[in-house]
Amino acid sequence: MIEMKELLAKSMRDFKEGSIVKGTILEIRPREVLVDIGYKSEGAIAGSEFDDIENLQVGDIVEVLICRLENDDGMVVLSKERASARQNWEKIVAVYNAGGLIKGKVKAAVKGGLLVNIGIEAFLPGSQFDIIPPKDLAPFVGQTFDFKIVKLMEDRRNVVLSRREIIESQRSEKRAAFMDSKKVGDRVKGIVKNITDFGAFVDLDGMDGLLHITDITWGRLTHPSEALKVGQEIDVVVLEINKDKERVSLGMKQTQHNPWDKIEERFAIGAKVKGKVTNLMPYGAFIELEEGVEGLIHVSELSWTKRIARPSDVLTLGQEIEASVLGVNKDEQKISLGVRQLEANPWDEMEHKYPIGKTVKGTVRNMTAYGAFVELEEGVDGMVHVSDMSWTRKINHPSEQLKKGDEIEAVVIDIDKNAQRISLGMKQLDEDPWKDIEQRFKIGDKVKGKISKIATFGAFVELDGDIDGLVHISQISEDRIEKVKDVIKVGQEIEARVIKVDKGERRIGLSIKAANYNDDDMRKEAAAFETAIKPGEDLVGLDKAFASALEDYRPGEGGK
Repeated sequence: MIEMKELLAKSMRDFKEGSIVKGTILEIRPREVLVDIGYKSEGAIAGSEFDDIENLQVGDIVEVLICRLENDDGMVVLSKERASARQNWEKIVAVYNAGGLIKGKVKAAVKGGLLVNIGIEAFLPGSQFDIIPPKDLAPFVGQTFDFKIVKLMEDRRNVVLSRREIIESQRSEKRAAFMDSKKVGDRVKGIVKNITDFGAFVDLDGMDGLLHITDITWGRLTHPSEALKVGQEIDVVVLEINKDKERVSLGMKQTQHNPWDKIEERFAIGAKVKGKVTNLMPYGAFIELEEGVEGLIHVSELSWTKRIARPSDVLTLGQEIEASVLGVNKDEQKISLGVRQLEANPWDEMEHKYPIGKTVKGTVRNMTAYGAFVELEEGVDGMVHVSDMSWTRKINHPSEQLKKGDEIEAVVIDIDKNAQRISLGMKQLDEDPWKDIEQRFKIGDKVKGKISKIATFGAFVELDGDIDGLVHISQISEDRIEKVKDVIKVGQEIEARVIKVDKGERRIGLSIKAANYNDDDMRKEAAAFETAIKPGEDLVGLDKAFASALEDYRPGEGGK
């Protein structure tokens, strides 16, 4: 009896909560494992605590931690994980202090990362799973990896892991090995890792190389994805190695024959070629002549005479066309093409069609500050400069005489075949009224006219025959005048006397105050007029006069 009591007491001493003991597996159930530790009752352990539950067998010995000697059902509460955690903690601390690696199995995906079983439950942040963190971590649950312990909190038994540091270290070793073993010109194989707008990053077994879009193919690419896809294995040539920055530049087109070799022999200037429209831009169309070789037809080379705003108005993508080679630049890999050169240049015959001196008709198509463009036929314009619109009037802007859509007549006064320009004149339709000006206007003649423009120094008067005369401020009144516009207005009818006629300078001087002078007074006034006006002011040139005008002329507001 005494021996039984001693054995029972000894047994009770061995089974303490928090102690680790060995137990025998009695039964393996779907969700739990029944274990006998030699206590008065068995203990049940959750199946999730066994990493290899499918390999367990009844009778296997396992170490477990006694959590409670008896629960509400009278059973002992055991834990295999907690036993392993206590046993493994010292091992984990030793691995951390040594900077070593530890193997673990991904247990679950949680917010921000993964739970990993390394003997105890550890946390792996999502950013530390790989160099480029995957968007979805769930597929990695159940897989086993090597990890580096980056943080250890012994008081709370918390462990933070990183797999990324291992991968980065391995890649660093591979980069060093690659740069030591490879040189410019070597051909290597790689896997397309990532595609961007400017190119693709290629994994060279741990070393990333950049394949620029211009080095993917000899032909034209709008985006690298047109020729590559992620995961594709490709052959490339090493173009540049920068050991300091650990950068490698790659070329894919360099593994192929360069179609620009001997390009001048295949595409001689003046040769007629065929191609397909591959791209349409506002300034021109790109034509594929052969694989890897494109030429550009500038918009100005599409027609001799038609006004083409953009190539897409006359061409479509994929269209087969013929063109003429205008220029070849092998170094810049450019070929200039032209379509209009396939036809005769109509400007070669323009001198015969529109000889100088011929009167032509046309429609005002457009106006600029210096003249009006007149369409003579489709695609052929002539230009009437403002100086050729009137013999007698200073035209500041063509809108003073014309408007878009007007049908006009003009005379061909010049042709520049090379610049494709025809100069026209409207005033040349009539005789120059200044030829016989001295017979029409003599000094002393009384004339009537309308004030067409006012300037600081005087006023312009529209006379018979569309000729302007100038009344200087000193010739308006016997009284002193401070401002011309205080005395006379635009549109006012006046009577004056001619006191100056200068055929060479195309100027007529008038005097309002001398309108009623006798001949003797006229001679005196004319003499006084000559001396009163400052040098360069006498009948100021129309260009200067109009620039100095106080009241800007506008069509429809009086005058011309």
